[in-house]
Amino acid sequence: MTGSGPGFLAVDSGGSGLRVVAGTGGRGPLARAASDEPVRTGARGIDPAHLMERLVPMARALCAEAGTGRPEVAVVGAAGMASLGDALRAELPDALRRELGVRRVALAADAVTAYVGALGPRPGAVVAAGTGLIAIGTDLTGWRRADGWGHLLGDCGGGAWIGRAGLEAALRAHDGRRGGSARLLASAEELFGPAAGLPGRLYPRTDRPAVLASFAPRVGACAADGDPVAVEVLRAAARHMADSAAAVCPAVEEPVVALTGGLFRMGAALLDPLDEELAGRLPGARRITAEGDPLHGAVRIAQDLAAGSFTLPGDERMLCVTDPAGERVTRATGVRT
Repeated sequence: MTGSGPGFLAVDSGGSGLRVVAGTGGRGPLARAASDEPVRTGARGIDPAHLMERLVPMARALCAEAGTGRPEVAVVGAAGMASLGDALRAELPDALRRELGVRRVALAADAVTAYVGALGPRPGAVVAAGTGLIAIGTDLTGWRRADGWGHLLGDCGGGAWIGRAGLEAALRAHDGRRGGSARLLASAEELFGPAAGLPGRLYPRTDRPAVLASFAPRVGACAADGDPVAVEVLRAAARHMADSAAAVCPAVEEPVVALTGGLFRMGAALLDPLDEELAGRLPGARRITAEGDPLHGAVRIAQDLAAGSFTLPGDERMLCVTDPAGERVTRATGVRT
């Protein structure tokens, strides 16, 4: 091996594809690869066979590159794991043992890997915002989540939510209704074409959340230029984010809140109102910069499992660890079922 300690695999599976890292628990060199083909989701939720089809060739090549041999540990963080991961939890641990020789497997919701990437193994709260939005917090005895319910039922304040609110304001201006924004209307027509044709271009799409979220940066740009309607959209998004953070933040002295995800690249137009809302909802909390992304979080979990220093609380749907005998470890303290 090029590093010391057991070998591991860390996987981040999301809407943009699959990212994989191989390395050792001794924090040696890491080998990385990515695929832009997302894992399929069907009637059984996230498809374990398709995940294995994508993962196994990448994992074998990376383990050879990193000199880890057969990995002892695998951590798979996946978008939708909490609500669409039943098939993964039932089938993936055995499949990883059979195909790659993995002994211990951790299956995590992407919110958990986002948390660990942002804060590491310490109490606090994380707001993860991209196309969607979810908040997750822990006091290191259990996990709490808020939102993450998808663009039709929630994800309030996320990219799709902001984009939809901006497009609604654009169509209000098109109709001559109150609450519209001529600036947002012009921006929407620049991006999508004539406003009257927008429903026909949007509703048939299977990737509607991503299409809606594609307008969020335009809302941010209009807000940064002082458009009052766009400013209020981002203020409302900040209120939703602060509400979700407050719902999951543990009752500890001087709690920390980290932000992660591409939506925060919007900058001050979103961050300034968010800081104000957090100050009102979580007095005394300190917002910090995320240390890393969900893949970084998956690597951290894998390294800690490989090194025997894993301390995070387990959860049936959010973070499930199985031991070498195939038993499920429901708590970091080692309780098995």
